[in-house]
Amino acid sequence: MNTKIKIKDIADELNISSTTVSFVINGKAKEKNISKAVAQKVLDLVAEWGYQPNSLAKSLRTGKSKIIGFLVDDISEPFFSRIARLIDEKASEHGYKILFSSTRNNNEKAKELLQIFRDRHVDGYVIALPEGLESEIEKLINTQVPVVLFDRYVPGIETDYVVTNNDESVFEATQHLVNNGYRNIGFITIETEQQQMLDRLAGFKRVIEANNLKNNVLKIDYQNSENSIKQMKKFFEINQNLDAVIFAANYICMDGLRTFKQLNINPLNNIAIVSFDDFELLEFYNPPITAIAQPVEQIAENIMKILLSKLNGQLQISEHKQVVLPALLNVRSSTLKRV
Repeated sequence: MNTKIKIKDIADELNISSTTVSFVINGKAKEKNISKAVAQKVLDLVAEWGYQPNSLAKSLRTGKSKIIGFLVDDISEPFFSRIARLIDEKASEHGYKILFSSTRNNNEKAKELLQIFRDRHVDGYVIALPEGLESEIEKLINTQVPVVLFDRYVPGIETDYVVTNNDESVFEATQHLVNNGYRNIGFITIETEQQQMLDRLAGFKRVIEANNLKNNVLKIDYQNSENSIKQMKKFFEINQNLDAVIFAANYICMDGLRTFKQLNINPLNNIAIVSFDDFELLEFYNPPITAIAQPVEQIAENIMKILLSKLNGQLQISEHKQVVLPALLNVRSSTLKRV
């Protein structure tokens, strides 16, 4: 049998109407007073022929696709991949599937992916907002489809979001270094207007200014890892008196560790390290690296709680929930007290 079976094919085979077949397939046989015998014949033939209903057509009939669009910069990054796994688990519990996509920091690709999501009539969106797509997201929000941002938000755009308290968590990490005797602290971030990165820098600066320390900041014009390492090498060669460094994201930290290797800098003896975003490698590095751990389970739980509340009608689309969660500073050997 042709794999592209249609409802009409089943109806013709059983000599009944396509409407009757559709009602049976959609579980409305009893409601529409279709006999058990007819319903069973339809179900038996559906099973025999392996009929698969068109999900898009079904979504147009029901108004629900049971699909959620998930869009981030790079789903392979540890933070995003952990969030994705948890979101998928929680969505499955409620009968939803996830379409996972990465923008790779390409705005044109991001726009194409959003259009694909719209074409698939996704019921809601979970997005780590790419820089430069603010107007696109604002238009999306105005279509009255649930949109939950995470990791970052945009001041001035009214929507739901779940974020970590970036300012306070970096403030705590920087103060930890100062308390342990470090005075020449560097902060490495990227050149961006993303709010979460600006907040992390602000937390660092608050401690530096309060202690009258030098503001050693590198803002990388991030294109790729090779380019990032090149800029870091120059920064560390110029600032050889640094005794500690905070990396503003895990991928920046990875580039930093590669840079140290190329410069023969031994973190155990030469420089203290803190990474924003904890992941398994940092715990097993030598020395184990102190890291700011975002509460990924709480982030995922809050994202789905908001989204499902809107999808189930328990929360109006116009009612916005903004959740700011505390992070945890996992102190390890890379920031031992100076003697």
